[in-house]
Amino acid sequence: MGSLVWLLQWPIRAVVLLIVAWLPLGVEVESFGIALLAAVVIGLLGTLLIWPLKALMALPWAITSLGGIITPVSWLYNWAITVILFGLAAWLIQGFRLKQGLLSAVLGAVVYAVLSAVILRMLGLDVDFTRVSAVMSAVVAA
Repeated sequence: MGSLVWLLQWPIRAVVLLIVAWLPLGVEVESFGIALLAAVVIGLLGTLLIWPLKALMALPWAITSLGGIITPVSWLYNWAITVILFGLAAWLIQGFRLKQGLLSAVLGAVVYAVLSAVILRMLGLDVDFTRVSAVMSAVVAA
């Protein structure tokens, strides 16, 4: 079921990325094909890099959030990871640009994440667990 949901999410996330590019946030996407590629790359980067990024940020997170007690600080670290993944995808894909650098990455990533979550939830395609746990459960089941 997880793979089917992901396949259904993929073009929706690409459309969301085109919406983000249409907004005055400094995000540029040349075409729907580039948006499809970017949606895949963002998802793959999230799957591959979420744990290394969390490990890298673990000590500052633990100190600033008092071990997770201060929830808004934890949210900030999750948003920072989202911005890193969004910016990295833009750096890797020709035709997906952030005109104002970090500002475009922050604005674009936040709007992309929020719109994706809202639209996918409205369509009943949201997934309550992380991409990594889906991959891990598929590996364990195999």
